[in-house]
Amino acid sequence: MTVYVNMDDFERAKGMIFPRNVLLGHDILGQVVDVCDDFKFPKTGLIVTGDTTYKAAGRTVQQYMEDAKYNIHVHMTEDSTFANADNIVAAAKETGAKFILAVGGGSKIDLSKIASKKLKIPFISVPTSGAHDGIASGRASMKSDVGPLSVDAVVPLAIVADTHVISKSPYRLLASGCADVISNLTAVMDWEFARRLKNEEFSRSAEALSRYSSETIIENSKLIRPNFEESVWIAMRPIIISGVTMSIAGSSRPTSGAEHMFSHALDIMHPGTALHGEQCGVGAIMMMYLHGGNWMKIRNALEDIGAPVDAKGLGLGPEAIIDALAEAHKVRNDRFTILGDRGLSRETAETVARTTMVI
Repeated sequence: MTVYVNMDDFERAKGMIFPRNVLLGHDILGQVVDVCDDFKFPKTGLIVTGDTTYKAAGRTVQQYMEDAKYNIHVHMTEDSTFANADNIVAAAKETGAKFILAVGGGSKIDLSKIASKKLKIPFISVPTSGAHDGIASGRASMKSDVGPLSVDAVVPLAIVADTHVISKSPYRLLASGCADVISNLTAVMDWEFARRLKNEEFSRSAEALSRYSSETIIENSKLIRPNFEESVWIAMRPIIISGVTMSIAGSSRPTSGAEHMFSHALDIMHPGTALHGEQCGVGAIMMMYLHGGNWMKIRNALEDIGAPVDAKGLGLGPEAIIDALAEAHKVRNDRFTILGDRGLSRETAETVARTTMVI
């Protein structure tokens, strides 16, 4: 039998944008200048940073850039709110900045992503901690009156991650970043679940890289510990790769499932109690149980790293976990996960949390 296919009917297209240069290593802040030179940036730029991160790396980056005859302005900012992003846009316009250097943790990088998109100018990610995989992604987590919002932004043109600088940041941040990446394991299971039941668009390459980043952290969990720069080296590569998977997929699907919805529910009910990655790690333990997978593997890896594995570790009581787990399915109606459309009853949520030793 001969099958005739009209190739003229095929109109599918997809774009993927990745960081063009990723530098990771010891004492490499000075290479920010080389990256700017390689991209032939104009001579006027804006450093977006905060009080602590300016002292940790921003001042050094500013000095390197000024020594190389760049006209660099510094904008101090705080939380990742849309108002602060607008302030960065205004500062860039006022100073005539043609590029942004985001020197800081997650909020400074997320704000720079938004400002960069609005201004249509490039930005370079210079992380001072490894708190989550947003270092390399084109998504920004922004605060709002209804809780955190994940919004489309831009991918950094380059990443300059100095392991010495990051190793000096509070270890809790790195442990949280590792927990965030470990939680990819349940995110991709949710994604596969949605592909089977809802025929959701799926990327096997994004899924494979996301799973690889998680497994790399888990396999090396006993080597990731405080005051050890090599731990940063081990952790930052999969953290960066995890962020890149979102560019491949065109969404946060390979890194965000029911465990993130649980985390967002906690953010709404108990804002500021624990870190994002910490909450996602605990959520992943319970979601892996619901998937029928090896939840102890996740729990053990989190314990090795020193990340929370239960309500007490998150600074919460049992009721907070049960409430968030029962309400998590309402956080994103557009994302089908193991929680289904109706979620879990409080009784089931309590059983899951107790069985997995989260409460």
